Amino acid sequence: MEQSDREKKIYRVTLKGSAVNMFLVVAKFAAGIIGSSAAMIADAVHSLSDFITDFVVVAFVKLSSKPQDSDHDYGHGKYETLATAFIGILLFFVGALLFYNGISKIYNVVKGEILPVPGIVAFIVAILSIALKEWAYRFTVKVGKEVDSQVVIANAWHHRTDSLSSVATAAGVGMAFFLGNKWTVFDPIAAALVSIFIIKTAYDLIKQSFGELLEQSLPLEIEDRIVKIAESEPEVSDVHGLKTRRIGNRIAIEMHFRLPANISLYHAHCHATNIEHKLKQEFGKSTHISIHFEPEKINGEYCCPDN
Repeated sequence: MEQSDREKKIYRVTLKGSAVNMFLVVAKFAAGIIGSSAAMIADAVHSLSDFITDFVVVAFVKLSSKPQDSDHDYGHGKYETLATAFIGILLFFVGALLFYNGISKIYNVVKGEILPVPGIVAFIVAILSIALKEWAYRFTVKVGKEVDSQVVIANAWHHRTDSLSSVATAAGVGMAFFLGNKWTVFDPIAAALVSIFIIKTAYDLIKQSFGELLEQSLPLEIEDRIVKIAESEPEVSDVHGLKTRRIGNRIAIEMHFRLPANISLYHAHCHATNIEHKLKQEFGKSTHISIHFEPEKINGEYCCPDN
């Protein structure tokens, strides 16, 4: 896929999700205020964080799409990783704040405070949010996988956590509304449960993005595939010194392998080029590949083929 086509797909799906978020932010804040629901206000804050991260995605994808230059030999792909980290950190603080507010209200109820019964409008908006945000998750994650963008997939999961949080909101608001005054505590309980969903998602995103920023190797099963591809090339043996990492939406591979000592430099180059083509066919044409080939050893030592 051409880089310009990739950018267009990301922009379109992000703006589509942003329109859903903008509608839900207004609807949830209105329903939370009118319906006196702490859980719905918490849900509205979550949707607001979704709306903010949509702009982060667009800005950072634009930066990451810049070609390599004299200052960035490996390109600008890490900007996508930074965007994923930013989304995760933002989600974590939002979740922590909502958890604190929910627990505080529960504590006040235990001390004897009577919470207002939430209105039916909060319950209706929560049900609407479940449907819209699950829809947003599905069309966003589909594009994220098509263009191999971790930040778009992260944004998709941001949509899904909002959908899951609305499930908790609907349950809490519904129980508080339909069961009466004695059960209004379920509203802040739902708000606290929402925050746990948010914090767990934030942790996963931060762990993933920090792993990439700290040059974490690719999963073992992917490295095994890389070795098998190299070993499938005729005359190649002893693949070793494999190093892998992710650079935004592409991966980097470095490896050594051995070839018969008596073949020409031209034929050694042909073998290396064939391996590069196979790897790019498997992992994408933008894959960064660095190959070092060595002569086979005889009795553990390098020997000149003329001897």
